[in-house]
Amino acid sequence: MIVDSNSNNEEISNRSKFLNMFKSCPIPDDELMNNLGLFISRQNLSRILFMNELYKKIINTHGVVIEFGVRWGQNLALFESFRGMYEPFNYNRKIIGFDTFNGFKSLDDKDGKANVIVEGAYSVTDNYKKYLKKILDHHESESPISHIKKYELVEGDATETIYKYLKDNPQTIIALAYFDFDIYRPTKECLEAIKDHLTKGSIIGFDELNYHNFQGETLALKEVFGLNKYRIRRSTLSPLQSYIVIE
Repeated sequence: MIVDSNSNNEEISNRSKFLNMFKSCPIPDDELMNNLGLFISRQNLSRILFMNELYKKIINTHGVVIEFGVRWGQNLALFESFRGMYEPFNYNRKIIGFDTFNGFKSLDDKDGKANVIVEGAYSVTDNYKKYLKKILDHHESESPISHIKKYELVEGDATETIYKYLKDNPQTIIALAYFDFDIYRPTKECLEAIKDHLTKGSIIGFDELNYHNFQGETLALKEVFGLNKYRIRRSTLSPLQSYIVIE
């Protein structure tokens, strides 16, 4: 699997050793999950805190949360937890994830020539969607009103599935849309598809704006919304992640 990394060989070696420490952790099983902070890196913790910041900004905005580009699904699980923390009885705040679960599709010349831009990059393991559903079901069970399913996984090419989803659910208002497709075509198609489902206060988040390895994401935003119409905001916690607010 191709992985985009800015790490040098020493950092990669150190992280491999640290992974082995995690795998051989002597903490008893009934306490291990309560001590995951021992192993979360500064970078990953920063990302989690950034997602927390984004979620808090839409608490008073009506609508669903959508992630475009789910992969392993950590953000969806975080969004479920944030909903349970900040608005436990808001069963109307559905969390929806779109992904092929087969890696990159619909590559375009506008994606550039970085070695990470190949068909199928960032795929997941076989039958991972079923595993992720069990994870999300567990988080749902740990929150109030657990008998109401408040998440959905939409599998397939989002350049097609987004239009079907919105046709089947025309009532959809989007409070937060987070884009982690990395590439041009699905980002552009989905940005265009959701425009009429946004409201003042809606947030669109991006994982790789202004990043040379994934130039297609920025080009898609430029063509659909324009770079000079919105202030592209960032968090001090992260060098890449950013967002715009519909005002």
